[in-house]
Amino acid sequence: MRHGRVPFIIGFLIAPVTIYVVFVIWPYVQTFYLSMTNWTGYQTKDWIGFDNYRRMFREDVFWEAIKHHAIILVALPLVTIIIALFFAYLLNIGGRSRQGTGLKGVWGSNVYRIVFFFPQLLALPIIGVLFTTVYRPNSSGLIDGVLIKLGAQPIGWLTEKNLALWSVIAVLVWQAVGFYVVLFSAGMASIPKDILEAAEIDGATQGTLFFRVTLPLLWDTLQVAWVYLGIAAFDAFAIVDVLTVEQGGPDHSTTVLAEEIYRNAFQNGKPAYASAMGVALFFLTITFAALTLRVTRRETVEL
Repeated sequence: MRHGRVPFIIGFLIAPVTIYVVFVIWPYVQTFYLSMTNWTGYQTKDWIGFDNYRRMFREDVFWEAIKHHAIILVALPLVTIIIALFFAYLLNIGGRSRQGTGLKGVWGSNVYRIVFFFPQLLALPIIGVLFTTVYRPNSSGLIDGVLIKLGAQPIGWLTEKNLALWSVIAVLVWQAVGFYVVLFSAGMASIPKDILEAAEIDGATQGTLFFRVTLPLLWDTLQVAWVYLGIAAFDAFAIVDVLTVEQGGPDHSTTVLAEEIYRNAFQNGKPAYASAMGVALFFLTITFAALTLRVTRRETVEL
């Protein structure tokens, strides 16, 4: 039996491992190779070493994109997690009775779960098109239309350099909150009710119950959420491309690396240079995930 186990495991794994290598690992290898060439998509590939990377590090647009990723990396996870935690707490624990009738969510919590999850059913390009109407700077815009009727001046949410990036972040938060409400709700549902009810009997307030009991027991789920949202912060391509002026404008004020990769690969005819940016994006994402898991690592609370 012991001798027959190894061939069985190898035979069982060979198909998925082969698929993973061909469709995941090999494209990465090709990208690393292309980034070391001057290929334009037509002529033969000439090896140029790290010239694309030297050029990339001298580009102001590259550092603008990095700065935007840093802003999104802080704002998107922080705001999304705070809002999602608040809603998840209300839907699962926040409506509890003070007369000892048990822990429960607010009235209609099952309906709210469905409503909050609606944005996840929409493709990102559709969300981008939807919010072009919301942000439209005239009377037909959802926000500015109200401002105009109130006698105020319309605001260029996507045309003002100081507002455009924050308007994009608001859309990213709106799109992501529903998923993390469901994720945190599942985490809260896994917390033993005895612990929560014991805290309630001891006279814990809503704030104590949330910060001293619920939040520590959700630490692992929060860690996963932060990593996922951080990785999403290094993308944001679809929303930026569809929603913003000149795909990353105005004046590169909302551009991200994925947008610059697309622009160089398919509009400027520089796939090798775009590959170098792709490699940079790959290492930024991997480094973020590794550092986050390292910094937030802690022993699991034993119940």
